[in-house]
Amino acid sequence: MPGNPVPLGFVFRSRAKNEKDRAADKAPVTDSPQTRDPQAPKGRPTPKRSEAQGQRRSVANTPTTRKEASKRARDDRRAALEKQRQALAGGDERYLPVRDKGPVRKFARDFVDSRFSIAEFFLPLAVIILVLSMVRVASLQNIALLLWLFVIVLIVVDSIWIGFRLKKQLAERFPDQNRRGAVAYALMRTLQMRRLRLPKPQVKRGERP
Repeated sequence: MPGNPVPLGFVFRSRAKNEKDRAADKAPVTDSPQTRDPQAPKGRPTPKRSEAQGQRRSVANTPTTRKEASKRARDDRRAALEKQRQALAGGDERYLPVRDKGPVRKFARDFVDSRFSIAEFFLPLAVIILVLSMVRVASLQNIALLLWLFVIVLIVVDSIWIGFRLKKQLAERFPDQNRRGAVAYALMRTLQMRRLRLPKPQVKRGERP
């Protein structure tokens, strides 16, 4: 019979403690107080400074609510319309409406703006004819009717001549580009007074486009 028997509780307690210590040694360390070596590989490339700034800026500018998104859309539309207005006044091709963009449309505008056309005086002539027709004098009303017919014939003949010459010029200058609708676009421009045309005329009277 041994003189100093070991208590059973001490044996079981020591074994359990040893197993816990071994499990703790095998567990991965996640909260290490040591800082990471800057030369150690990270598993992904370090983003450039410009890219990181762009990502932070995009995250900061991203709307978080529907109200903010709606406000942002309104501001964007307002800014686009302002750029378009300035382009119509200055002729900046980048912000012009789609119907006014392109070298074909620009040449059509310059072709019309570089010459006089009967159609651009249609509105003031129409006002004069209207006033004459309202006067209760038979002779003046007859003159107004004849003048009206005369103006219409002149506009038709002048428009046909402008369209024919413009179509020929477009075919010579832009043989490989889409010219569809350019003549009608130019003829609609002739119906506007020069000072009211948009985009604003970029050539003077008599200047070759």
